[in-house]
Amino acid sequence: MKLSSYLAAAAAVMSGVHASPHPASEQQLLGEPASSFWPRYSQAELYGKISDSFLLAFHQDLVRRESISGNEHDIGIFLADFLEACSFTVIKQEVPAVKGKEHLNPRYNIYAVTKPHTKSDTEPSILITSHIDTVPPFIPYSIRQPVPDGSPNFDPENFIIGGRGSVDAKASVAAQIIATIEARNENPDARLGLLFVVGEEIGGDGMKVFSDSVLNPKDTLNTVIFGEPTEAALVAGHKGMVGFKVLAHGSAAHSGYPWLGKSAVSAILPALSRVDELGNIPVEKGGLPASPKYGPTTLNIGVIRAGVATNVVPSEAWADVAVRLAAGTPAEAREIVQRAVEEAVKDVEAEVVVDFVSHGESYPPQDLDVDVDGFDVITVNYGTDVPNLAVRPGVKRYLYGPGSIFVAHGDNEALTVRQLQEAVVGYKKLIVTALERERKGEVAV
Repeated sequence: MKLSSYLAAAAAVMSGVHASPHPASEQQLLGEPASSFWPRYSQAELYGKISDSFLLAFHQDLVRRESISGNEHDIGIFLADFLEACSFTVIKQEVPAVKGKEHLNPRYNIYAVTKPHTKSDTEPSILITSHIDTVPPFIPYSIRQPVPDGSPNFDPENFIIGGRGSVDAKASVAAQIIATIEARNENPDARLGLLFVVGEEIGGDGMKVFSDSVLNPKDTLNTVIFGEPTEAALVAGHKGMVGFKVLAHGSAAHSGYPWLGKSAVSAILPALSRVDELGNIPVEKGGLPASPKYGPTTLNIGVIRAGVATNVVPSEAWADVAVRLAAGTPAEAREIVQRAVEEAVKDVEAEVVVDFVSHGESYPPQDLDVDVDGFDVITVNYGTDVPNLAVRPGVKRYLYGPGSIFVAHGDNEALTVRQLQEAVVGYKKLIVTALERERKGEVAV
């Protein structure tokens, strides 16, 4: 989409008119057949509903841009140009390339503020942030009608928008930007910042780079609003994270004479069997802790690799494990895992070790703020960039966004028009509430 179209549309948004950044275009209709009660939309009409709305058209343009982790260049440039057109001061912060993707174009965190960015009181006091990378594979944008349910009337707000990132987290990005523009228009002196980072899906390298840089306005922030799919609820907190590998080293031999070798697979199996049950074992018996708030700690043995052929005793085996920590610290969890593995493999012949170093991502459970009325409150099991952004004590941290995590990484990733529109209202409410606290002098110290 040409930037000139967005310049005109951005001017309309800032004047309070939500114009589309581009005209309707005919696309393949992916909807379900309409019932006798519901209208049957043509291709042009269906996509015209999207193009008639600035929010929906903007979200469409985000989803259409492939931005799998490591390949976020194009969407970053697009966002930077758009936010500059909306009169934000924009900084593109380069983030090192992902290993194995060094050949791709540079990737950037996009940081935008409502006033000139200087080390003074013009730095933002409220930061609204999400991520622009997605998991693979890329799935093209689509729009369809829901399956007819026999009701006499069809509401176009029930249109279903799909595609990779349509929920996680380009729905949050689109809604956050529109909500921030509206809040700025109504509060010209508000010190608002937008931050859209790369790499959240692969350990948070983008947020870590920003957090450790001079761009981090940690001395002036009072509120941070994180965007992730929460089904429009405020999240009271999410589990912590610990990652590790279990590695077994044996010696190869012909499978007809297995006693001549040491099987790494036979050695690693008891270790993995024990690790797999640690979330179900009471702490007093060597298990990982649970909590009333987050429930049990859970583990997932996500990757296992071993051997070279069925007629060779395997000399090497390894497994990659993720722990969703419900209580305690990463250090305490590592001690529990280490003791469990040592106990499980004390009688095996091959060497078995636990590697915690190769996993840089670890943090305890994250408690978040939910002191804004009008929202449901939940906890979630997935990880976010919340622990990767350093803030001073007393800063309010909220986690909120449209869509469901249950479809976020699946082939059926999608949300409704209504969910996206309501997210603008939700984000704006969080921003306005933060501004009201500041006017009352309720700030972080």
